[in-house]
Amino acid sequence: MTQPDLTIVREMFDLTGARWTVPVLVALETGRMRFGEIARDVGGVAQKQLAATLKDLERDGFVLRTAFATIPPRVEYELTELGEELVGGVKQLGAIAFHNRERIATARREFAARAAV
Repeated sequence: MTQPDLTIVREMFDLTGARWTVPVLVALETGRMRFGEIARDVGGVAQKQLAATLKDLERDGFVLRTAFATIPPRVEYELTELGEELVGGVKQLGAIAFHNRERIATARREFAARAAV
């Protein structure tokens, strides 16, 4: 029996595990936003890193980038249906961590105690 190719799963975890991905997704959950609005909502992200994060999310189909031919040019970003689904999954994972934080802390203490022996 052959193993399934899990490359896309690994890439998804790499993307969602990147430092700025989740904050950007959560910011965009409120609706269409301009670059500067996202930067303000996320806070602390360098412009270069925010641009790279948005580009990665757009590349993978989670974010839609719309450029308007105005003076000055205007660009807006919004979640796609796939992006909304990803936000839901990220929130579920966060809920699991939050609701089980004491169990996780206990497991970590027990592990550290065993490792110290």
